[in-house]
Amino acid sequence: MPRQYFGTDGVRGVVGEDLTTELVERLGRAATIWSGRGRIFVGRDTRASGVELEAALAEGIASAGGNAVVAGVLPTPAVALLTLDLGCVITASHNPPEYNGVKFFDRDGQKLTDEQEEQIEALLDQAGTGGGEIDEVGVATDSYLEHVLERFGSDLSGLRIGVDCANGAYAGLAPKAFEQLGASIETIGNEPDGTNINVGCGATDLGALQDLVRRERLDLGVAFDGDGDRMLAVDANGDVVDGDQIVAVLALHLGVESVTVTPMTNLGFHELMSQHGIDTHVTEEVGDRYVLESIRATGGKLGGEQSGHIIYLEGHVTGDGLVAALLLCSALEGRTLAAAAGVLRRHPQVKENIRVRTKTLPASLLATVARHNAELDGRGRVLVRPSGTEPVVRVLAEARDEAEAASLCASIASLVRRELG
Repeated sequence: MPRQYFGTDGVRGVVGEDLTTELVERLGRAATIWSGRGRIFVGRDTRASGVELEAALAEGIASAGGNAVVAGVLPTPAVALLTLDLGCVITASHNPPEYNGVKFFDRDGQKLTDEQEEQIEALLDQAGTGGGEIDEVGVATDSYLEHVLERFGSDLSGLRIGVDCANGAYAGLAPKAFEQLGASIETIGNEPDGTNINVGCGATDLGALQDLVRRERLDLGVAFDGDGDRMLAVDANGDVVDGDQIVAVLALHLGVESVTVTPMTNLGFHELMSQHGIDTHVTEEVGDRYVLESIRATGGKLGGEQSGHIIYLEGHVTGDGLVAALLLCSALEGRTLAAAAGVLRRHPQVKENIRVRTKTLPASLLATVARHNAELDGRGRVLVRPSGTEPVVRVLAEARDEAEAASLCASIASLVRRELG
């Protein structure tokens, strides 16, 4: 039975429309029944709607006889690390403030599989039994920060770093981590008010960080998304360093034998890994949960997405933006970020997101994409996929030169707009 509410990263939607307190309460109750009515750790990001939705989730948990352990504002990777019988985080990640959602982690800190999410959906109409409890805890951020600094921290003395917290869950927390490791920092996106998460800041809008790094002549900048599971960087010139480049730098620095990426990953990445004898595994679908599943299935430790989901499983259970940033700083080894990232020679990519009425791709569109890919014969590619979290279809074109990539992207985007817009 196909999932009705769960997408590629939990349940997500516009609050009051696709996502209501009633649905979140039902999700809490169903997940509690599914997990055996135990202790469920709950966190949230800084969206104003999170307070009400967190309360609804906790009520749902208690109504099914479970114990909701409510920690308040906490990055998603912290919830994964501190999970109990189940972990839940109220967040819409990188989406705008009007969105919110619910992500679940099992007792091992792993995101649920499609099958497990289907099992929870099948329990949404189950009645509650009562008898549960709601407890609040206030030391979760300290426990998380201690773990991250102990496992992934290094001496950052002498580094001048711009830190963009996206007005999200890392506000106050990430700057503290860098300062404790000796870095000199300048912060933006560090004043959440419930309505400004991911607005003009963070990993989805790097303009403010680029300006900060150039203006203050910093060594580099790092930006998180609202819930802290993504991280992108900016070098001293203000140029963006994306997830492909970050994973490449880390793969060489950490000496891994294999790495997992997605179909969005630049062809230049594959060439670099091949040159260094590092096996590259590619997921069939886009999404950090699929990267994580592949890493575990192949016995690897490292993987990531171009969008900034970076996963390193030596001492962790999931992707973590702060961990990725600390590892990247450590990997510089006296080099500039531009020099470190320069090992990856990327092929030009052009992307466009098209808002659509339906995300079902017609056979005619797929046939056109297949024809273009056959003509490119390995020297480039076209990729079209529906978003798992928004009503958009994403188009990516990659070629040996920018003009060809731009032409391919424009052609396919026009077709998507005509067929689905």
